[in-house]
Amino acid sequence: MHINKDILMVGLGLLLICLCAMVSIDLPWKDGQIPITGQSLAVLVVGFLLGPKRGLLVIAIYLIAGLAGLPVFAKGASGIDALMGSSGGFLYGFLVGGYVCGALQENSFGDSFVECLTAMTIGTALILVCGIAQLTYLYGLDKALEYGFWPFWPGAIVKIILGAAIVYFVPKERYLGHSG
Repeated sequence: MHINKDILMVGLGLLLICLCAMVSIDLPWKDGQIPITGQSLAVLVVGFLLGPKRGLLVIAIYLIAGLAGLPVFAKGASGIDALMGSSGGFLYGFLVGGYVCGALQENSFGDSFVECLTAMTIGTALILVCGIAQLTYLYGLDKALEYGFWPFWPGAIVKIILGAAIVYFVPKERYLGHSG
């Protein structure tokens, strides 16, 4: 891939994640609300389509921008509090989930819709595990599952299917170059 195309793809990937972070649906849950956002969908799609190196770069830039104070996380959140608080584990999980989806694609995984579904499921599971790990550290396992898993799994299934459809139907040879 050429350097100009790399820069363009990284910029577009970053834009997609930032825009999808603005997509948020608040679900009533117990004594408050839980936001379901488009961030994880965008992160996994970007990781898969750009490959592990460029995908990881995009996600790292996104996290650094949020850490630096730019309001790029869900609901305009930013700063160290966002990364150390209840959403932080999910944000860190973006690095893992996005990278793994990209690595799967780079190793010719994703030629069928079922493989794309599998990649999105693995990426989503990794994000959830990281999120639940940080929530467990902060609040204990019972609360972590209550607030970090149960409200999210129905939306996660929808995002897995949508993400798989997106990556399956993008003409990879034309737009991605498959050069990792």
